[in-house]
Amino acid sequence: QVQLVESGGGLVQPGGSLRLSCAASRSIPNIIAMGWYRQYPGKQRELVATMSAGDNTNYADAVKGRFTISRDNAKTTVNLQMNNLKPEDTAVYYCNFHSFLGHYWGQGTQVTVSS
Repeated sequence: QVQLVESGGGLVQPGGSLRLSCAASRSIPNIIAMGWYRQYPGKQRELVATMSAGDNTNYADAVKGRFTISRDNAKTTVNLQMNNLKPEDTAVYYCNFHSFLGHYWGQGTQVTVSS
């Protein structure tokens, strides 16, 4: 059973930065894409940023220019650098590995942007 372990969430002031990381407990074959999603209370999970196996990136309009997704060459870790954070970025963030075997999700990490 593969586990995705997230780290890096927390409380930050508006304008601040956080870096989220997500590491897989073992290599997952045939990765299609890796990414980050977030969920507000009572809302559906929404895409934040993804990176395909071919390094193509996709960002939600709300985070373009502020967030940057990256991964290691082994495709076992995915990161999300979040700069110029805003209160509306407050949510639970989930990492996702999408392979031909299915979707794998992290347990979620809380990001709170507040003064």
